[in-house]
Amino acid sequence: MSLTKTILRFAAPFPQIDSFERYLFIGPHPDDIEIGAGATIAALADQGKQISFVICTDGRYGLEHAPEGMTPEKLIEIRRQESIASAKLLGVNDVTFLNFSDGGFYDPKDLFRSLAQVCGEKKPDIIFAPDPSVTSECHIDHLNTGKAARQLAFLAPFDEIMKQYGAQSAPVKAIAFYMSAKPNRFIRTAPYFSKQIESIFGIHKSQFPEGCDDISSISLYLKLRSYDFGIRSFKGRAEGFRVLGRTHMHCLPEAGD
Repeated sequence: MSLTKTILRFAAPFPQIDSFERYLFIGPHPDDIEIGAGATIAALADQGKQISFVICTDGRYGLEHAPEGMTPEKLIEIRRQESIASAKLLGVNDVTFLNFSDGGFYDPKDLFRSLAQVCGEKKPDIIFAPDPSVTSECHIDHLNTGKAARQLAFLAPFDEIMKQYGAQSAPVKAIAFYMSAKPNRFIRTAPYFSKQIESIFGIHKSQFPEGCDDISSISLYLKLRSYDFGIRSFKGRAEGFRVLGRTHMHCLPEAGD
C-alpha cells in the first residue's frame, strides 16, 4: 500500500454503512438487490432504518426457466409481485419500478433521469448499486445501472444540476457498491443470512423454480462469500461493499483501489 493510500485511510476514512438513516437500493433487475445485499438490508431494517428499493428494468427476458406459454408481458407482472413480496420479507415496503426494458433497450440518459427523480423524492443519505468497475461484469443492465448510480451519487446534492433532470436535490453522502471485487466496508449478517436466501429462492420462483440447478450453486456462492467477508472483517459472516464518501468521489484516484 502506498503512503498516499495509508494517509487517506486515516485522513478520509470510508463511511460506515450503518451510520446513515435513509437508504436507497438500486437494482438492475428484480432479484439483484436481494442477491447483492439481501442480508444487509434485513439487518438495516431491523435497526429501524428507512429503506427504499428502485428496480430499473422489468425483467421481461428472464424466461430461461419459464413454463411453456409464458410471455414477456406476463413475466413482467409476475416479477413485479415477486419483488414486492421479497422486499417485504426483508422489511422493506417502499418499492419503485422504472419499467425500462430488460436487455438494455433504453437510452442510459433516460435511466439516469428517472433515477435522479426517484432519488430526489426519497432523499437518501446513501445509495447502493452494483459495482460498474468489476472487470468481469458483462451484463449491460448492471453496467448501465452502476454507472448511472455512480454519477447520481455525486450530482444529487446540487440543486441547479438536478433541476436540469427534472429532479429535486438529495443529501447523498455516500455510495456503496454491491457485487464488488474490492469491498472496503462490511456488515455482520449471520442472523440474517437465512432470510436473504428465502427472499431469493423462496419468492423469486419465476427465476429459481424448484429443482433449478442455480439454486444450489448460487446458495453455495452466497454462503462462501459470507464466510470470506466475515473472515476479512472479523465479523463471523458478513456482506462486503465498496463504499465511497463525498470526499472520495472526485479527483481522488487512490480511493478506488
